[in-house]
Amino acid sequence: MKKLIATILSVILLIALAGCGSSDSSSKTNTVPAKQENTNTVPAKTSEPVKKNEDPTIEEQVVYDQDGITITAKSLDLKSFMGPELKLLIENNTDRAVIVQARNTSVNGYMVDTVLSADVAAGKKANDGLTIMDSSLKDAGITTIADIETSFHIFDSDTWNEITDTDLYSIKTSAYEGFEYTFDDSGKTVYENGGIKIVVKGLAEDSSFMGPEIVLYVENESGQDITVQARDVSVNGFMVQSILSSDVVNTKHRISGLSLLSSDLKENEIEKIETCEVSFHIFDSNTWNTIADTDPITISFE
Repeated sequence: MKKLIATILSVILLIALAGCGSSDSSSKTNTVPAKQENTNTVPAKTSEPVKKNEDPTIEEQVVYDQDGITITAKSLDLKSFMGPELKLLIENNTDRAVIVQARNTSVNGYMVDTVLSADVAAGKKANDGLTIMDSSLKDAGITTIADIETSFHIFDSDTWNEITDTDLYSIKTSAYEGFEYTFDDSGKTVYENGGIKIVVKGLAEDSSFMGPEIVLYVENESGQDITVQARDVSVNGFMVQSILSSDVVNTKHRISGLSLLSSDLKENEIEKIETCEVSFHIFDSNTWNTIADTDPITISFE
């Protein structure tokens, strides 16, 4: 039951982080036109080193072995229900029950959403899997998995006390050798400073059940892990609620959607999104120290 609850919470948390704040009419406004699109699928320019119909595989390997807990990557299942699944064997040789979750997972250099919450009793083993959401791979244009990078958050399942947050571990697939890493940053750059770049790629009107999404590309070469959130969002001059909380590990990239709630658009009788004004709040994911609060940026959709 704990595992089921934790898994449900993991999925809910992927969509439940919201960024909002008070408006500041005295701030400078930048206007950025963006081409309107009907999808947030962004094709990534990646090579296909594996032969057609030959699925990437991994070699069995221990990715974590410390303080009585061992995590072994067993195989890669590309036909799992919600997306590719990294099969894991988790051995708990401690005297307390633990829960193992995934953090900061990336595929081919793109941050992706995942599901993993494995409950392992003291002295027991568990076969479980880290599921990589198909939607994240589609958004990034990833068709071949060359490498997976992830860390693990391990805590006591009875007290919820943290046991450890592991380092990042890289798992290379059979497609890794000769794979070319390139990233599609096409669109309108609305912020670029200190190794952080945010690009507006377009408007995806039907991509989210909550409402339209402004598709963003975020690049992080800042030397620190960052989170990007939205503040003071308005559409056609009307303040609306939005959802954006995008974690991007140093040296990684991410395709994110700034969701605009359909209920707010309907309440304000907005049938067509012509402009959206937003400020971005960027902070260090580990220390919570603010990196930047951007001036208001006006995005025009033609």
